[in-house]
This record gives sequence, structure tokens and C-alpha cells, in this order.
Amino acid sequence: MVWNDYFDLEEDSRDRPFRPLPSGKISLSTAFVIGTVLLLLGVAFTGAAGFDSSGWRPNSLILGGVLALAVLLYDARIKRTRLGPIAMGFCRFLNVLLGLTWADSAIAPLPWATRLHLAGTTGLYIVGVTWFARTEEKRSKPESLRSAAIVMLVALCLALAVPTRVPAGTSSPLFPYLLVAFGFAIGIPVVRAIRQPTPANVQAGVKRCILGLVALDALLATVFIGTGGLLILLLLPPALLLGKWVYST
Repeated sequence: MVWNDYFDLEEDSRDRPFRPLPSGKISLSTAFVIGTVLLLLGVAFTGAAGFDSSGWRPNSLILGGVLALAVLLYDARIKRTRLGPIAMGFCRFLNVLLGLTWADSAIAPLPWATRLHLAGTTGLYIVGVTWFARTEEKRSKPESLRSAAIVMLVALCLALAVPTRVPAGTSSPLFPYLLVAFGFAIGIPVVRAIRQPTPANVQAGVKRCILGLVALDALLATVFIGTGGLLILLLLPPALLLGKWVYST
């Protein structure tokens, strides 16, 4: 996120002068140092995650390095092109695959087809969210918002098929109903924005969809560990609280 602000300085100076860098609260050189240190620490921690009782596996470090590169390329260049939403979705795709490297352990083996299904679901969802947010600071085109909403809908359809990847009885029986409820929760502000594509409506839809990723992750977790996966929803209150100070769209 530091690199996001670093490379967006010119745009933020024009459209969002209250943010840390254009307002002068944080200097550009300080942002560069913080961004570099955080990114290197992140990659280092992915390498550390490869250690277990059987030794060290490089999968997490490799994915962490590729993810760091993808983040830099997205922030520095690709986000300003038509490939921006796909690149952002690819970052989320790699992020999920990185977490799933813990399933390399014999204790919790997980087939690669299942990993790709999970990562593809969340990655595609973020493609839709990013596309929806492309012109959030001005009046958006309804047809573009509709296309983005369709991408998010396809992602939810992919999510609905995830239980086919686990043995019968593993998934929470509440999963399909909660997924439909989730669709309505994000769909209501999205439809409102499509009907009246003002910046305020679009940004409200984007914020709901971004925070909705926590709920989507929780629902996907219930496929593998039952209703207990909903404990991930405990991350929502602090996210909502921080949203009062952190610019999330």
C-alpha cells in the first residue's frame, strides 16, 4: 500500500490532496524506505514460512518473490492500463496460493486443482472489484460497472462449486445459503451504483466489496473446516474501525 501511494503521488496531489504524501505528512523519501523495508520483510517472512519439522521447502519463498514483483509492477505501471484489474486479481491469486503453501505439509495435503480453484475464485472476485473501482473518483459508465459486477457474480458461482473439492460432509451445510446472503450484501450497493453511477455510490459499492473479501474468505473456510470457518469474520470489526481513518477505496 505504501508503493501504491508512492507511485500515485501525481494523481493523488490532484484528486486526493489530503492523503499522507501529497499533504506532506510523510516525505517521498520516507515512503520509499518504508515501502522497501516492508516489502523485503514480507518476502523474508514467506521464506521463513517454508520451514517445518521436515526441513525447508522453497515454494513459499518463490511465490512470495513473484508476488512482490507483481505488486511493484502493478503499482508502478500496469494499474494505469486496461490490464490493471487483471493484474490486481493476479496479485490476490498469488496471495492465496502463498497461504496455501502451508498445505504442502503431509499433515494437510491439498490437491493443486483445489488450490487453483480457491485462488482463482478470490482472484476473479478482485478483478471485478478493481474494474468496478476504475473510475470511482468521477461519474462512472453504467455498462462498465455492469461488466465488473458480472465478473464478481461469476466469481461467486465459482465459489459455489468449491464444496465439490472436499469429501461429502466436510463443508458447512450453511455454506450455500450464506454465499447467497453475501451476494445480496454486496449486490445491493453495487446495483445502486449501476443505477446512479455517482462517485459516492460507486465508492460505497467498492468499500462494501473490499470489506466483503473478509466475509468471502470466511465462507470459503467453512467448506474445509465447517462452520468454525466463520471465526474469520472476527477480522471485520477492526477493519471497519480502521476504515474510519484509512482511505479504503
